[in-house]
Amino acid sequence: MNQAITTAAPISSTTRWLRWANLAFMLYLLLLAVSMVGSGFKWATGDQAKVLFEFASHPVAGLMIGLVATALIQSSSTVTSIIVGLVAGGLPVETAIPMIMGANIGTTVTNTLVSLGHIRNKEEFKRAFASATIHDFFNLLAVAIFLPLEMMFGILEKVSHWLVSPFLATGDMSMKGLNFIKPITKPVVGALKEPLSTFGDTMGGVMLIAIGIATIFVAITVMGKLMKSLMVGRAREILKSAIGRGPIHGILSGSVVTVLVQSSSTTTSLMVPLVGSGVLKVRDVYPFTLGANIGTCITALLAATAASGEFAVFALQIALVHLSFNILATVLIFGIPVLRELPVKAADIISDMAVKNKAVVAGYLLAVFLVLPGTILALSA
Repeated sequence: MNQAITTAAPISSTTRWLRWANLAFMLYLLLLAVSMVGSGFKWATGDQAKVLFEFASHPVAGLMIGLVATALIQSSSTVTSIIVGLVAGGLPVETAIPMIMGANIGTTVTNTLVSLGHIRNKEEFKRAFASATIHDFFNLLAVAIFLPLEMMFGILEKVSHWLVSPFLATGDMSMKGLNFIKPITKPVVGALKEPLSTFGDTMGGVMLIAIGIATIFVAITVMGKLMKSLMVGRAREILKSAIGRGPIHGILSGSVVTVLVQSSSTTTSLMVPLVGSGVLKVRDVYPFTLGANIGTCITALLAATAASGEFAVFALQIALVHLSFNILATVLIFGIPVLRELPVKAADIISDMAVKNKAVVAGYLLAVFLVLPGTILALSA
């Protein structure tokens, strides 16, 4: 009985401060990890970086790599942070752009799985499944519009290049304005490189990348948990006051809540039970979902500040590609009534089919996140 009472007690100010301190340390770990991935990639590949990524040089193959990686890891923040690290190590920006787009699609598996919690009640399940898949269809439509445009005109590359141009120092590609991270990460990366150098350049570099990726996982997972414990109550308040106040308000609050909890899948998954139980309508949460897409870009932007060296500015550029893509897709698709309705209609049709036959759910998940990307990768290989 006493135990039940103590667990229900609110968190003390000391605990809260400890959690904030832990959060600051996790942010440092994330920056350090991205630095490790970039350094490891440079160290392992030397001049062969371009060759390594020839298999992903076809945009559609790159898109599928991003999609599959995110669907497996279930965190677009993690995948985009890894991509930022690779670009800092020499992966060409144009190769990384489709990967970033793929990461946007892959992250939406979570809320589709959350909707299965309502499967016993047909009406609830229809609403929940529609609210989960509207995110998928919006992201698929965004890629269907922007990937061909990118392949033909390089729109996102040009926009992001224009945004990073103030950081392009004359004759030197260092990020003058953002190089305050290097002094706090370089000594640790150097200390790690020393024992790894006994394995040779390639193996040492690969091991440093592996340690970096593992650290990104840990940092983002712990950051997500800490943000939830510190912010979910506040995030719920924002949710309640924001939904139904119009689309712009919905998009802004979706961005804010996602920045607070550091995970777009958490934000959009919070919505699914609310729609399933009839508290909110699918149309109410649609703009909020788009805001979540924009809010999740904060992690890649933070990660980009850890990059140093000749490719540092490109790491910032790829993070800005992610942000530009989500903002432009929201403005274009949500701004044109015909396009705006497409994800709503598609979600409505698939949820009707899913209610009639539960196998549609499994078929849909397998087709979008496994069979289609797998087939395209096999063909492009």
